[in-house]
Amino acid sequence: MFDTMFTSVLATSEEAATTSLSGTTFLLCSLVSLALGVAIAFIYMFRQEHTKNFVVTLALLPIIVQMVITLVNGNIGAGIAVMGVFNLVRFRSIPGSAKDIGAVFLAMAVGLATGMGYLTLAVLFTVVVGLANVAFVLSPLGGRASKNADKSLRVTIPEDLDYGSAFDDLFSRYTSRCSLVEAKTTNMGSLYQLHYTITLKDARDEKPLLDAIRTRNGNLTVACGMNLLEQERL
Repeated sequence: MFDTMFTSVLATSEEAATTSLSGTTFLLCSLVSLALGVAIAFIYMFRQEHTKNFVVTLALLPIIVQMVITLVNGNIGAGIAVMGVFNLVRFRSIPGSAKDIGAVFLAMAVGLATGMGYLTLAVLFTVVVGLANVAFVLSPLGGRASKNADKSLRVTIPEDLDYGSAFDDLFSRYTSRCSLVEAKTTNMGSLYQLHYTITLKDARDEKPLLDAIRTRNGNLTVACGMNLLEQERL
């Protein structure tokens, strides 16, 4: 029957939670965890920038979680102790994307399932999430036309130029939205560095805008690129 596919391989009786674990069963769960961890790593890498360290961590995370769950299965005291240890963990690393934390949760969920012996459920769950991930990545969901994308504009100006209104006419001509994010002094106060977030009316207006700004700021540095403020963070 279909329902029997989701029966835990550890549940041989009503008292299975307190029975000992055989080496064969543990090896089977571990192999499935490793295989699904590799599958999750490939799911994460699909059209996604990645680092080797993070991919390897995703591949190993299910078997690590599986080991923890296997050890505390049926033992309330051990479970509370493990929860206390996990509460002490602090992730101090470079910022990651929203997809990173989603992949971590997926790997942990699979580890929980294999740790409790629900191997078929873990495989099915990984397949469903993998197909959904591919479908969503290939779909226009959450997309935005590049011509309307926000950009980060950094302009260096001399100290005698009033940045409050120096480029208002240019922004009105070439952008549909503009906001000053930051203004700071540099070079012993002789220069100002301005940081704007802009939305161009047309992607082809980027070069004319930069050329117009250069003629007004004395040919000092002007940089335009991806809006760093919109980068995803965990």
